[in-house]
Amino acid sequence: MKAVVFEQFGEPSEVLRVREVPIPEPGPGEVRVRMIASPVNPSDLLVVRGRYGVLPSLPSTPGFEGVGVVDKVGSGLLGWLVKGKRVTVINHKGGNWAEYAVIPARQARPVANDIPDEQVASFFVNPATVLAMARHVLVVPKGEWLLQSAAGSVLGRMMIKLGRHDGFKTINVVRRREAMAELQALGGDAVISSSDGPIDTQVRKIVGSDGVKYAIDPVGGETGTGVFQSLAADGRMLVYGTLSQQPLQIDPRLMIAGKRVVEGFWLGHWMRERSIPSALRLFREIANLIRADVLATEIGKSFPIDAIGDAVREAEQVGRHGKVLLQTGNR
Repeated sequence: MKAVVFEQFGEPSEVLRVREVPIPEPGPGEVRVRMIASPVNPSDLLVVRGRYGVLPSLPSTPGFEGVGVVDKVGSGLLGWLVKGKRVTVINHKGGNWAEYAVIPARQARPVANDIPDEQVASFFVNPATVLAMARHVLVVPKGEWLLQSAAGSVLGRMMIKLGRHDGFKTINVVRRREAMAELQALGGDAVISSSDGPIDTQVRKIVGSDGVKYAIDPVGGETGTGVFQSLAADGRMLVYGTLSQQPLQIDPRLMIAGKRVVEGFWLGHWMRERSIPSALRLFREIANLIRADVLATEIGKSFPIDAIGDAVREAEQVGRHGKVLLQTGNR
């Protein structure tokens, strides 16, 4: 089969290659999925660059999520329950940028036929992260402000739409002023540019001198520090990425003087703490919100697996709209 492989860490457009490799076989408790499509997510590219929190042994194939059809199962009841079904392919080790992938049977989740392949391909990473942070970890109440950086990302846009749906308000931080009007039109209650001055000063002009109670940041560095400085004395901030590759600069006096909390969020860890019924409820929430166009992924260009270089270059275009997909042609 064809698979995207990298043998050393580095720039994705330089180190990723398409190779012919053996078709994998499922073991006990596993299923093999004939892949249809897989998105190019920032986390995938961080792995290739060697900058993700958990890195694979090399050579390796990227791809944490996708859509496919279960075509072979190992021993165990769960596998037989999903054999022949179209599933969202949750691959915590990576490996979905290939014509076939093997995953634990519990990570192959059937999705209703009324949700198209493109949405099922991106069903998990962004939608589940948005729901988990807003509804389950922070539990943002109606009428409250949520401050988020990298608001122009696919995930950031989903958070804006979830805020409109659930009744909380969003302050959205972007770098490019060109993105501000677009996010306001999408439903962002307030949009600010980090190039227009300190984030905390701009935030307090909007919400008042106390600051915000809820914030999320995938950037770190100067931007993440500005988000932290925007917190109210009893504020809580989730850090779910390190796009800048720079640390937060936190003044301990701001933590000591109030009850400000900064904590990391990693979807994989959070999901492992969920019971099977709880995970199933989360997936039903996602499906219903995709149908309602709240957590639907904006889809950009699609590329065949052989064009992996073009795909990753497109995924990193500044100002790009929509999620880039790799198509295997296996439907």
